[in-house]
Amino acid sequence: MQTPRDAADAAAGPAAAPPTGDAADLGEAFAAVPVQPETGMGSVRALRAEFAIIGLGVLALVMIFQPFSLALYGIGCGLVVVAGLVNNLLPFAQPRVPMRALVRGAIVVAVVFVVVLAISLASAYLYGQFFVRR
Repeated sequence: MQTPRDAADAAAGPAAAPPTGDAADLGEAFAAVPVQPETGMGSVRALRAEFAIIGLGVLALVMIFQPFSLALYGIGCGLVVVAGLVNNLLPFAQPRVPMRALVRGAIVVAVVFVVVLAISLASAYLYGQFFVRR
């Protein structure tokens, strides 16, 4: 079945040939196209960022399940929450993704964390004010 687009392409005839001329004309035509250098993180930097994000979660789990110190257990519990939030940055730890995108994602995650924390603290305070009798 032929679509209207295919019919229009068939009616237009063969594809237009590139303009003929000397090499200077073609050079001028392609000079208007901006060439961007390769931007973003390199593969080594992206791999380091990915390992740091995953390593933070592994470190938190090791701190939780170690049998020696209760203080390390508490730090590990807090670090698990942070590692869970930081795991949202894994899609940005890829080659050719700008470092700015990784930083912007980290800022968004931090802002969401602060907002949720503020709402949680406010609701706990209001619960104490309205429902707990003294």
